[in-house]
Amino acid sequence: MAELHDLTALEQAAAIRSGELSPVELTEHYLVRIDRLDDTLGAFLTRTPEIARKQAAEAEREAVAARREGRALPPLHGVAVPVKDLNHVAGVRCTMGSRALAEHVPVVDDHVQGKLRAAGTILLGKTNTPEFGLPCYTENGLAPPARTPWDLERSAGGSSGGAAAAVAAGLAPVAHATDGGGSVRIPAAACGLYGIKPSRGRISNGPVLHDITGLMTSGPLARTVADAAALLDAMAGAMPGDPYTAPPLPPGETFASYALRHPGRLRIACLTGAPVPGVEVHPDCRAAVTDTATLLTWLGHEVEELSLPSDDAIDEAFLHVWSVMAANRPVPPGGEELLMPLTRYLRDRGAQVSGTDFARSVYAFRTLAQSLADGLMPPGTGYDVILSPTLASPPVPVGALRNDAALQVEIAALAAFTPFTGLSNMTGQPAVNVPLQWNAEGLPIGVMLAGRYGDEATLIALSAQLEGARPWAGRKPSVW
Repeated sequence: MAELHDLTALEQAAAIRSGELSPVELTEHYLVRIDRLDDTLGAFLTRTPEIARKQAAEAEREAVAARREGRALPPLHGVAVPVKDLNHVAGVRCTMGSRALAEHVPVVDDHVQGKLRAAGTILLGKTNTPEFGLPCYTENGLAPPARTPWDLERSAGGSSGGAAAAVAAGLAPVAHATDGGGSVRIPAAACGLYGIKPSRGRISNGPVLHDITGLMTSGPLARTVADAAALLDAMAGAMPGDPYTAPPLPPGETFASYALRHPGRLRIACLTGAPVPGVEVHPDCRAAVTDTATLLTWLGHEVEELSLPSDDAIDEAFLHVWSVMAANRPVPPGGEELLMPLTRYLRDRGAQVSGTDFARSVYAFRTLAQSLADGLMPPGTGYDVILSPTLASPPVPVGALRNDAALQVEIAALAAFTPFTGLSNMTGQPAVNVPLQWNAEGLPIGVMLAGRYGDEATLIALSAQLEGARPWAGRKPSVW
């Protein structure tokens, strides 16, 4: 018999609206699973059972009143949505994965958390992240490492590894995540999930930690395209003070509606070689892209091979900006000695980047974005979507990428593992991980679709078409 966590988030919400399911019952189900499995998975840094139970009771009262009065509820009302521990929830500690902030308790919500609260979602806790979200693994000094439930010896990726582990193991139906260089898509690929990195400015980063570089955004992680699109709807929207705003959908439209639409015939560029010098792509990852290209052709799309030139200069610009972002993270007095070696290295490096070099690096991102928009993906004549591997290899063992004794070696390893994901952060384009493939070892192998700036709708419609042709949600890890 199916259990509550077998239901998708939208199915759970529909059952809550009809009265077949109580948010209180659903929340208790997830709290029990978290207690039983999280010590193994490393999904949460902070659990909030008291808050979750209070919110669930409020959601139940609201659902009863809505049924009595015949009024609509938000699409995810009563559904649990954990929040990544890089984001502020008023009254709940926010460690950012750092021992230096182990007792930090914000007094205001981030805008995205306010939107999730307004959507009637339930906070189960704050999910695991590496320190300040810097590397693409989820290991820190506060909690066990986040592990993919497909192989508990392997990393869930990062920096949203805790969020991905939670959803993939059935500890939450969907999760909030963030992405500054691939941190939604990397763990989605490692954990067999669908994840959306939205367009720059689609979701507010305010009011406290605005990102003027344009690299960082929140995004949804889910088992299905429709669930992820519904969560994107809940989180999206510009707020006062935002340095960037994405073009809105037409009036009355939702991202969730595009999960029900045919994408039309698209022109798709297929990229298998890494745009980073000297990086070899694992045969499993190449095969996943080739197989997906064949499926897309069968579905009626025009697929053409593409290669992008390696560019050391743009990689250096990314490292400049990433280091400055690390240096800009607030650390209380006396906290520097508590930081991880990689964090200290990047902060030291960032402090040495001049204002001129920082500005030139951000300008390089804009130049890259313009060249792709004008030369590769102009509307009507260019490519609609770029297909590539999400990662250059299958999920790696816990600890395989970390190298405290040789930090430049570690940085090179991180870049070699994730040569495809950072491009969309630099350009601001939307990109998604689609969990179509598993290799002979039973490990998920993600493929990535990137679209034009502001055009998440096409990616969602195309992803839903792929999901319909080859459903993946029925495939579950042994811990399920």
